[in-house]
Amino acid sequence: MAAALAAGASATALPPPPLDAALALAEFEAGLDGLAENDLVDEAEVDSIIRETVLHAIGDMPWSDAKVGPWTSQVIEGILKKLAGLQKPMKYVCHVSLTQRAGAGLHAAAASRCNAKTDGSLTVHWESATVLALVTVFWLAA
Repeated sequence: MAAALAAGASATALPPPPLDAALALAEFEAGLDGLAENDLVDEAEVDSIIRETVLHAIGDMPWSDAKVGPWTSQVIEGILKKLAGLQKPMKYVCHVSLTQRAGAGLHAAAASRCNAKTDGSLTVHWESATVLALVTVFWLAA
């Protein structure tokens, strides 16, 4: 195309986007993607859901390698079920890391690029006498 323009040809202008696409773009640029304030996720509520679910699934049970799989499933399924019960127009992702508390460290990192006004993430660090859990939940406007 650049060679054609250099030789004297003219470029054709693209037609403007349809009105509904322009409106969707304006809403996206406004930051709320058409969501009402009560559709947004409350971080404190997510924090409470995570802590309650981990406490219910693991509680003060001693570390057991055999229980890691069931604990992880219980935590993820419990959190996602409670988040879905909020009936927000969101998609959720839940990640759980469990390790035995034995004096070693646990490092984790997560990154996302999303709409800061509607989407988000929260990581909760939870400990018992023998278990260390890191739970991260991401939510994205559907």
